[in-house]
Amino acid sequence: MYAEDLLAQKEKKKVALLSVFAAILITIGKLIIGLLTGSLGILSEALHSGLDFVAAAITYLTVRISDKPADENHQYGHGKYENFSAFVETLLLFITCFWIIYEASHRLITGKTEIEVSVWSYVVVIASIIIDFSRSRELSRVAKKYNSQALEADALHFSTDIWSSFVVLLGLICAQFGFFLADSISALIVAAIVIFIAFRLGKRSIDVLLDRTSPETLKKINNILQEMPDVLSFHNLKIRTSGSYTFVEINIHVDPLLTIEQAHEISHNVEKVICASIEKCEVHVHEEPENNHKIL
Repeated sequence: MYAEDLLAQKEKKKVALLSVFAAILITIGKLIIGLLTGSLGILSEALHSGLDFVAAAITYLTVRISDKPADENHQYGHGKYENFSAFVETLLLFITCFWIIYEASHRLITGKTEIEVSVWSYVVVIASIIIDFSRSRELSRVAKKYNSQALEADALHFSTDIWSSFVVLLGLICAQFGFFLADSISALIVAAIVIFIAFRLGKRSIDVLLDRTSPETLKKINNILQEMPDVLSFHNLKIRTSGSYTFVEINIHVDPLLTIEQAHEISHNVEKVICASIEKCEVHVHEEPENNHKIL
């Protein structure tokens, strides 16, 4: 298990660090082209990518900390750093969306919807889409593999950059045909979609930070315990999540005529079955003699 944890830590650090470099490259490219062409759309994208860089840097630092083993001051490990990082990155996403909404609304109200078009504008936007797609896909893969909210949030940042870059690209194409409103209208649609996704991710992060029990996990463990014939009843089932780890505490009731060794074997089997059903799970079982307790 220790070797697997080291491998996971290495892969998460690698994908997070590469995302930092990608964000730096994209931000510098958009900033230079935006200043050279005077395109407000590309300069706005440079700001968006700048926030992506901040988010990627936060993710990298968080991944380095969150995978540290438990210590005297952090007895459940450092996984909560990941959840807090995801929450902070969600706030950055909202800031990005509000900027997009403000900018698009301002253009529509003032009628200043014209944008500059050049070959370099197309080059930097298309290159940004390709890089963002690559990073978003890789971050999502590793996030799902290791149940990392921080990497998931970072992947969402790069995904929003893809959509906003598509909006700028659409605006560049439409501008050549004289339809300048497309840029602002599309930006508002993308911002609405991102706000919805960011809200869901932020809610999940807050739920974990506040130790809200997952209904799905609770139901799964309840079903496991009810299907084990040696567990006559159980109570005080407590579940908390920290980063990619799940911690379970449970009191089970067994036949009072069993020996200590037999009761311990049953509790060990309960731990084994739950850990097999839930990845990266740590289970603490306390066995008691059955005394007509109801299942809770």
